[in-house]
Amino acid sequence: MIIRDAREADADAIAGIYRYYVEETAISFEYNAPEAAEMERRRKEYSRIYPFLVVEENGRVRGYAYAHPFSSRAAYRRSVEVTIYLDKDETGKGYGSALYGELEKGLKKTGISNLYAIVMYPGYGSVEFHEKMGYRTIGILTDCGEKFGQLWSVAYMEKRI
Repeated sequence: MIIRDAREADADAIAGIYRYYVEETAISFEYNAPEAAEMERRRKEYSRIYPFLVVEENGRVRGYAYAHPFSSRAAYRRSVEVTIYLDKDETGKGYGSALYGELEKGLKKTGISNLYAIVMYPGYGSVEFHEKMGYRTIGILTDCGEKFGQLWSVAYMEKRI
């Protein structure tokens, strides 16, 4: 397993991983899966300040994780929102824990102290994964998103590093 900075050549793999979550699940509240060019635009934007990482094994990207500003207001400069997605067939193999561990190391170097994750609640194992990684639930937004003709709730989770 190799964890490294994402690069332009990874855009297709990143878009492919994310496509499943957009089109088949309510984990992402996006309705239309972004193409590789849009995922590359996001990577370039977010990685100017924060880590945007991929996990690779046997030459194939298995997942990615990144951080972006929690808010545009300067007072929140020590806080970020974190995001992680793994290939749907690669969960439970330690990739997510390894990615988040490296992401946290990189964020500490930038002076970040507060990590926030906004995850599906309940379901999909997102809350449980984040709890395992040291996050705690600080709030639930009930029925805040609509996808597939159904209302969904999310948990706001926090970790101090």
